[in-house]
This record gives sequence, C-alpha cells and structure tokens, in this order.
Amino acid sequence: MASSFRKTRIAASPVMYTNAVYWPNYRIYNNDTPGQLNYSCINRVYYAYASVAADGGVFLSDEWADAKAPCDGVNGALGSLMYLKSRYPHLQVLLSIGGPGSERIFPIVASDPILRDNFARSARSLVDAPEFDGIDIVWEYPANPQQGSDFLSLLAAVRIHMPEDRYIVTAALPANKHILQNIDLHRSSEYLDAINLLTYDFYGPWSSRSGHQSQLYAMSKDEPSGAGAVSYVMGCGVPGRKILFGIPLFGRSFLHVAGPGHKNRGFGGNADGAFDYSLLPRKGTKEQVDKRAVAAQCVGGDGGFVTYDNPDTVKIKAAFCKEKGLGGLFYWSAPSDAKDSKRSLIMTGFKMLHSS
Repeated sequence: MASSFRKTRIAASPVMYTNAVYWPNYRIYNNDTPGQLNYSCINRVYYAYASVAADGGVFLSDEWADAKAPCDGVNGALGSLMYLKSRYPHLQVLLSIGGPGSERIFPIVASDPILRDNFARSARSLVDAPEFDGIDIVWEYPANPQQGSDFLSLLAAVRIHMPEDRYIVTAALPANKHILQNIDLHRSSEYLDAINLLTYDFYGPWSSRSGHQSQLYAMSKDEPSGAGAVSYVMGCGVPGRKILFGIPLFGRSFLHVAGPGHKNRGFGGNADGAFDYSLLPRKGTKEQVDKRAVAAQCVGGDGGFVTYDNPDTVKIKAAFCKEKGLGGLFYWSAPSDAKDSKRSLIMTGFKMLHSS
C-alpha cells in the first residue's frame, strides 16, 4: 500500500472543459507514441487497457508495450506518459481497466465482495506505483439488472480504497438504453467523476442496415443518437458536468451503398470494418456533412459509404456539450487523429469547447 501522504489529486486545470483521449497500448506496434500528441489541447489521457485476473487483481496487459519498449526516449508507453505528466502540470493520466473481452471477468469479480475488494486494492497499488491520477472502468457491459447492481457495488468498493479527494474514477458506458437501463446511473454517478458516454458505434458490421455511426440527432424515433443518449442519462439523474461525450477517431464502412438506411452488404477497411480518421476521406471521394443528423461521410472508392466525424461535426457536438452543460469530450483513439492541426478533431473540439 502506498504512503498515506500521497499528494492531493491534481487540481482542476485552468480550462473549463475536459478534452480527453484514449491511448491504447497496442499502438506502440504501429510506431505511435504518447509523445506525438499535442498536449496544449489535451488535459486527460486514458491509458488502455489493464487486465483483470480471476482473483480480481489488476495487472498490465502488455509488459513490453507498457514498460519496456523504447518510447519517446524512455522505457514503455507508461514511462513516456509519466514523463509527459511531469512536463505538463495540467495533464491527468488514468489507467483504463477492462475493454473488449472484459464482459467475461467483470461479472465474476463484481459479484463477490472479496474479489471486489481485491480489485480495488490491486487497482490502487498499480495506480500508486507510477502515480496515475486514477482509474477508468471499462466493463463492456453490465448485461442485466444483477450485473448493473454488482457494477454499483464495485464502484463502492473502489471508492473505499481510492477516495474522492485523491483519485479520479471514471467509467465508460455505451450510448445504448437497453444496457444503460440495467444500471442505477444516478447512484453510479455519485461514485464517479465522469461517465465516458460512447456516443458512437450506433451502426457497424453487426447492423442489418447501414447508418451514421455517431450521429448527434436521430432521423426517426427508433434510431440511436448522441443527443438521445445524453437526454436519457441526464433524465436518470446524472449531472451534465459528469458526462463526457465520445467522438470516434475512425469511420465505419458499408460497401455497395451510398448512404444510411440500406441493407448491409459487407464492409471495407480493417477487420472491424473501420478506417482510421487520418485516412479519411478515402481516395477519389468527396467529404460531405449530413447537417440534420450531424454526421460526416464519404461515398465511393474502397470504403463504399464511410460514416465518421470531421471538424464541422465536432464543432457542432462541442457546442451541444456546452449548451447541455456537459463536462467535455473524449476521443477514441488519439493516434488515429489527423496530423494536420486544421483537420485534427482533438484540436477542433478543444478550441470549440473553450471559445466564447
């Protein structure tokens, strides 16, 4: 256990809104590093992902990428982030725990008081060693009311070992009412500093039809949307300032269609049917914005209909965040952003959040 003299958690930065990014450790293998980002427009990094063991223990998922790989002149992506934290006093770095596949282990750990306590103690030890500012829980996702109740119990256990005056605790949740209704969102938000609301992946390879993957507004009452998800979560009693609105730094591909609402006939891009935002619009296509839905797209080339966000849509979403009193924005994932500052969604979101 770390010393009880651990400093009080980082003071609120002078900016009014959070502009957070996820940095996945596997991006080391693409020659991406945390040092390549522009920290003048980022005040929080979620380092993804640490894993959870059967006994509830939390451990680094890739020792090489996290602690050993040559990275920005130091060892490991974590070494780089801790150095960057010393250079940028406003920067918060949180350890993101879970991610894809965690839906198998979290229900086991969260349902048992001893395993919950192990999780909380272990997370704190891992956080204290390099001086993270806290943790982000990414249980994908509590699948029924019992798991929702256990999720709340897990948050309570975490707060016993990671008190609010010294640690930031957040959780990522989908913008999906069928999952969110399993969770007492109001009580959960009392333990959390922020809910990272995944206001994207509304449509993808799993969908029967094509659609805008991160539209702010729905075109019919049956469709998911960012605004609809925010309205639902706030309606459950979550303060707006505790909601971070998600921006995807990737596009979803639907082949052989020219827009939303068509039968899904397959996808281009990588194995997930996605293209990094830095590779959009696709060669030979023209970028367009659906102003009603607030969604960007390009049609043709090797991606068919690709749905994504661009600077125009992010400006509107950032203005929406301000209007609704939300806490800010987050982006998945930082290395996929455009290198050109005029195209950068992270920079665009930051500027719009902090413009008068």
